[in-house]
Amino acid sequence: MSNIVFETDFKEITLLKRGKVRDIYDLDDYFLIVATDRLSAFDVVLPDPIPEKGKVLTQISLFWFKHLESIVQNHLVSGNVDEYPEVCKPYSDSLRDRSMLVKKAEPLPIECVVRGYISGSGWNSYKESGTICGITLPKGLKESDRLPQAIFTPSTKEEVGLHDINIDFDQTVRVIGKENADKIRDLSLSIYNKGVEIADKLGIIIADTKFEFGFYQDEIILIDEVMTPDSSRFWPKSTYCPGGPQESYDKQYVRDYLLTLDWNKTPPGPRLPEDVIKKTSMKYFDALNLFSPNKKN
Repeated sequence: MSNIVFETDFKEITLLKRGKVRDIYDLDDYFLIVATDRLSAFDVVLPDPIPEKGKVLTQISLFWFKHLESIVQNHLVSGNVDEYPEVCKPYSDSLRDRSMLVKKAEPLPIECVVRGYISGSGWNSYKESGTICGITLPKGLKESDRLPQAIFTPSTKEEVGLHDINIDFDQTVRVIGKENADKIRDLSLSIYNKGVEIADKLGIIIADTKFEFGFYQDEIILIDEVMTPDSSRFWPKSTYCPGGPQESYDKQYVRDYLLTLDWNKTPPGPRLPEDVIKKTSMKYFDALNLFSPNKKN
């Protein structure tokens, strides 16, 4: 448990903000993003961390940033603490493997969700209306079915403790303009399809995922994390069987546990039993073993 980082406090570096999982520091020329072991579910930060989860998220993101450069530029400057500015040196041990030095991009206020399979909130929406974010889907789909083609289903990006809200493409256009909306939709679908191709070779289904983009030097680039167990649903191909929930390598295990509780999905979040923490940690490390910076696919 000594490896747990719930919150960072680097006295000599300016803290810009704390997100649900990441602490962001301002280094003048760059941002320093530190992935803690905090866990959020239903947009609420839970009181119990998942040991070394932040390291898993960072290493998987590094894998994807490398493999997606042919599609879109990203904010990564370095994930190697030995290359960070001098002011970071006293904190090297805390930063190692769980941090990234990144460009100072201006985030777009949209969560870019892509769904290739019908699950989670998408499944709930489909049951109610036959649509997801204004997109009409074929009748007769079962939970976890593969969609005829991946769909872009954006949401708002709310502050910690507030729920993101699914919106349709027209609402996205009203928020960021037609040109930007078209750009992030097309990039999101291209990135997802590339990720699916790579993951398929590793025996993994990426059922859905979430991207964030920002402006850097008048160009839209990929920021934040990429296709991690926090932002995606990873299902093993070997056990995939539509018609219900799937085995997964992500935080769905925690979501499923929380749904058994009498909790209204607002702060404060409930405590997690030790066995749920351990099982979730194992799932994150299973994902890391599949998606690591050393994979050659």
